[in-house]
Formats: sequence, C-alpha cells, structure tokens
Amino acid sequence: MTTQTVTSKHPPLAAQFWALTKPRVTMMAVFCAVIGMYLGIPNGLPSLSLVLYATVGIWLLTGAAFAVNCLAEREVDARMARTARRPMVMGDITVTQTIIFALVIGGAGMWVLYTFVNALTMWLTFVTFLGYAIIYTMILKPATPQNIVIGGLSGAMPPALGWAAVANDVPMEAWLLVMIIFVWTPPHFWALALYRRDDYARSGLPMLPVTHGMKFTQFHVWLYSIALAATTLLPYAVQMSGLIYLVSAVILNAVFLHHAWKIYRHYTDLIARKAFTWSIIYLGLLFLALLVDHYIKI
Repeated sequence: MTTQTVTSKHPPLAAQFWALTKPRVTMMAVFCAVIGMYLGIPNGLPSLSLVLYATVGIWLLTGAAFAVNCLAEREVDARMARTARRPMVMGDITVTQTIIFALVIGGAGMWVLYTFVNALTMWLTFVTFLGYAIIYTMILKPATPQNIVIGGLSGAMPPALGWAAVANDVPMEAWLLVMIIFVWTPPHFWALALYRRDDYARSGLPMLPVTHGMKFTQFHVWLYSIALAATTLLPYAVQMSGLIYLVSAVILNAVFLHHAWKIYRHYTDLIARKAFTWSIIYLGLLFLALLVDHYIKI
C-alpha cells in the first residue's frame, strides 16, 4: 500500500506580484483614464506616445496603491473567503517585499509621468494614490460604513488623470466624468457587499449591510442608482456629448435601474451578483459611448 502526498502548487512569484496590483480593477481604472485622454483633445487624436507613457505611468501608480491596500488589509483578507488566497495571506510574499515592490513601481510611475507626460498628471496621480492607499484603506474603511462613499473620490479620478495627461488641465468636463464614477461606486460596491455580507461580518469592517442591515443597504442601492442615472445625463446637458451618448446612457441606465429595483424589492443573492456584474459592464459601455460620441457627432 502506497501513500500519495498531495501538495498544492503556488503560482510563480512574478504572478504573485502581478496579483498584488489587482490587475482587473487596475485595467478598468486605466481604461477610464485612456477615455479621458481621448476626450481631452477637442479635435483629432492625442499623440500615441503620450497616451502610452500616460497609460504606463498611471498603471504603475495604480498598481502600487493596490499593493499597499493588500499590505494594509492582509489580516482582514485572511478572514474573508473572497480574499483568503491573496499573495500576502498565503505567505508567498513578505511585508518587506511588498513595500519594496510598491515603492519601485510607484516611483517608476511618478518618474514616467513627470518625465514624459507632465507634472500636473504626476501630482494628481500621486494624490490619488495617497487617497486610496492611505485615506481610504487605512483610515476610512475600518472607521465608517460610509467608507465607500467618502473614499470613492480616489477611485473616481482616472478620467481626470487621463484628461490632465493630454491637456495639462482638468476642466469642468473632466470633473463630470469623475462625478459619474463617484456616484456609480456605492451601488456597484454595495451590490457586492450585500451578497458577501457574511464575509464582511467576519472581516470586522463596518460595511453597510453589516452595520445597518440588508433593507437599508438595498434602499440605498436604489437611491444611488437614481442619482447615477441623473448624473450620467450631465455630459449631454452641458453639450459635452450628443445623441449617441444620450441614447446609450438612457438604455444603460434603464438596465441598471432594473437591477437596482430588483435588489430593493425582490432581493436574492443571485440578483445582487448579477447587478454587480452588470455594473462593471455598464461603466465600460458608458465610457465607450462617450468616446464614440466624441468622434461621431449627431
């Protein structure tokens, strides 16, 4: 009789460092920044080299912010099923390695932005890094159930960063894009928190479904979804965009509101999961509609 020993293989170290940057979330942030770059040029296209440098710089600093987030929340992550296999929880990467990694890629991002883009973009991105990694992660998130609302500004900044990269300015139109993501963040995140409520209860973080209950959170998902629908009409109201965007926004909001209403009145975990998934698709399509409308005026 033979005994077989089963060992679980951990991903390569490079893959673990890559995971620290939360690549899927980083990709969405960078996507919104790139849209901001193209919208920041009134006519024509931005320089491809400028877009590439700005993308790399913003990506590196965003990845550094997420690495610091993983470092600060490693004990919380260990108590949650959703995050229990993150590199720092599994012990694949040490605290020292994470700090060095964040410093290296964050510093590289700042250098790229300052050298090849402009100082405004570098400082705005650095302030965004501080807002997410320090103010949101270390101060707000463990202190208040309104953490995602108050701290949402840092996550909403990518379009302004992209706009600043090509225009060396952040006009009102760029801040409208920031406002859209800012208002989108609570219903997006609370949909996740609703069906992951047991996870968050174990984490010790004061998330809204845990501190104020399911019904309260469901109602606020609905309220913020209405506010989001109104906010997304502002680009058309100020003549920043045309009919292509308006029609797209109305259709996308109708679906978003349908999901939010079902969360409010007919809640199940499956409904919340579908709403969370749709919210990600929604934001991508909304910003894509802005881009298409920018170049095809109707």
